[in-house]
Amino acid sequence: MIKRTLFFGNPAYLSTKNGQLVVGFPDEEKESKSVPIEDIGVLVLENAQITVSNRLLEKLVNNNVAVFHCNSQHLPIGMLMPLNGHSEHSERLRYQLEASVPLKKNLWQQTVQAKIRNQAGHLDMRGIPCKRMHGWAKEVLSGDNQNHEARAAAFYWQNIFPISDFNRYRNGIPPNHLLNYGYAILRGLTARALVSSGMLPVLGIHHHNKYNAYCLADDIMEPYRPYVDTLVGDMVYSGKPIEELSIDVKRELLQLVVVDVTIDGKKSPLMNAMSRTTASLYACFSGEARKIMYPDYDD
Repeated sequence: MIKRTLFFGNPAYLSTKNGQLVVGFPDEEKESKSVPIEDIGVLVLENAQITVSNRLLEKLVNNNVAVFHCNSQHLPIGMLMPLNGHSEHSERLRYQLEASVPLKKNLWQQTVQAKIRNQAGHLDMRGIPCKRMHGWAKEVLSGDNQNHEARAAAFYWQNIFPISDFNRYRNGIPPNHLLNYGYAILRGLTARALVSSGMLPVLGIHHHNKYNAYCLADDIMEPYRPYVDTLVGDMVYSGKPIEELSIDVKRELLQLVVVDVTIDGKKSPLMNAMSRTTASLYACFSGEARKIMYPDYDD
């Protein structure tokens, strides 16, 4: 079942009753509404005047709902996650902690290859020649010690949007702010799936930073980034206003959760595909498999 994404940009009182998320409004003339908690996959809280009951938070955590909190600039800055996301949590952590350096390098090789292939698939869909990127994907070695990821990224960002002198910088010109928003949602979805598969998002296979609590999420989300780029690109190419991160723009970016992707030859909503990816990652850590299951980009 495809889970629902709920976005709250106005003041509201959120509580729970009979397994439902109940939405009350400060305006007494507006009737309250309810949604089954089991139907919710993502909850985005943007307005500073939103009140959430602790009982509701408990039920959301128990149902593995990704709850995003936004800052004053309306960007996601945090996510509520369970401390114990899997019944075999300690055993699965042991496999993750004991993963060898050669295994991590091999997993990163697979990740970079999948990312470059999907970036090339996005460019192909736009009709942008990218033969060299397909070649780079095949040349990635264990650990990507020749840094094909960076080489491919430079080419990709120079060609992806019909915007002169566009560069991918967090604080750069539009549509960088749209990419930031989409990647923040993607990062949260990845962390959620990792926890559900019994792993710690902080322990990366490539990314290592003592100030980053999401190193593994940053690793595993890489091949999924082109799906965010596609949503942003569709807005850019259509000529829609992108200077402001409006409600309509956010609504389109939040469709990322249910975007159909092809994984293992079958179509699946991105949120479900991410769970398959993290499950396959654990299988690699435990020695049950040798390949991470990533989506293949198609149009």
